[in-house]
Amino acid sequence: MREYRHPQITEVQLESVLYALSDPIRLSIVRQLAREGEATCAALENGRPKSSMSHHFRVLREAGIIKTRNDGTSRINELRGHELAEVFPGLLPAILAVRS
Repeated sequence: MREYRHPQITEVQLESVLYALSDPIRLSIVRQLAREGEATCAALENGRPKSSMSHHFRVLREAGIIKTRNDGTSRINELRGHELAEVFPGLLPAILAVRS
């Protein structure tokens, strides 16, 4: 399996984070990760096509919101909440507090 590129937290831009979180599917992924801590891609798909979910995971990863690591044949996703809080204090909790 290939390794994923994750931007350094100092490279993360507010505009990219807000864009990534503007999509309801990506926001639901982030909400689930905030509740569960980490989850496999399969656990986050919720019956959606793998091709579109791959796109959503890539957008979240490139925006610096999640980290993905390989664990055997699974891919484990984790929210970069603590890192994001260092550069954008209060942003993620404020967004997650909004009811959808």
